[in-house]
Amino acid sequence: MKRPIEEVLKEIVAVSRRALGEKLTGVYLHGSLAMGCFNPEKSDIDFLIVVGGKLTEQEKRAVMDGLLALCPDVPKKGMEMSVVLDAYCRSFVYPTPYELHFANHALWLYREQPKLYLEKYQGTDPDLAAHFTITKYRGKTLYGEPIPQLFGDIPKEAYWDSIRLDILHPEEQAEENPLYIILNLCRVAACREEEKILSKAEGGIWGIEHTEERFRPMLEDALAAYRTEQTAFQPDMETAKSFCRYMLRRLEIDS
Repeated sequence: MKRPIEEVLKEIVAVSRRALGEKLTGVYLHGSLAMGCFNPEKSDIDFLIVVGGKLTEQEKRAVMDGLLALCPDVPKKGMEMSVVLDAYCRSFVYPTPYELHFANHALWLYREQPKLYLEKYQGTDPDLAAHFTITKYRGKTLYGEPIPQLFGDIPKEAYWDSIRLDILHPEEQAEENPLYIILNLCRVAACREEEKILSKAEGGIWGIEHTEERFRPMLEDALAAYRTEQTAFQPDMETAKSFCRYMLRRLEIDS
């Protein structure tokens, strides 16, 4: 049986403190769980671990091993985490350097070849501009220095580029994961047109109110599917792809 989410968050903090000691600046929740639309069947746990100095291989392994031990207790979509230096939180750099990433799809690699995994999952990541922005404006401090004191300004251009990169090929994404791309297009449009930082659920509500009437039934179905545990979302694919093309034209993005 899965543990209550509050217990899992406390254990994430405990793992971070054990692994990193005084080097740990803080642990910060972002994503659906921070924004009040978490669905254990369809959401992952998104968080940042912020540190005051570069990690040793031993520290990286301690973080990975501690989080891996938690995997049986987390929702089935798992966790997504990056370790970043507090210097980049205070003075933002784009694309943002990171020390370590907990990538659900590649945990098999860590189990089989941990050294190779640790070499691969470090570098820079444009996605962190979005993660930092959501953390700054909608996130929660699980441990450590308060968000307003730690996170400086993130340029709007960096945030926009970060979320733009996630929707460049929406028709292909509609074939693989229509729920994600349809709601994501809505929240990207809300950011572009009204400078709103929304969750996928909030994006769906925005889309229902701000896109063409012909797409409303599909968006209502997507929102209902996202909010419930059992409802599957299988839209008419031509309607979904038409919506993708419509949104790209509206956002003036070339696919």
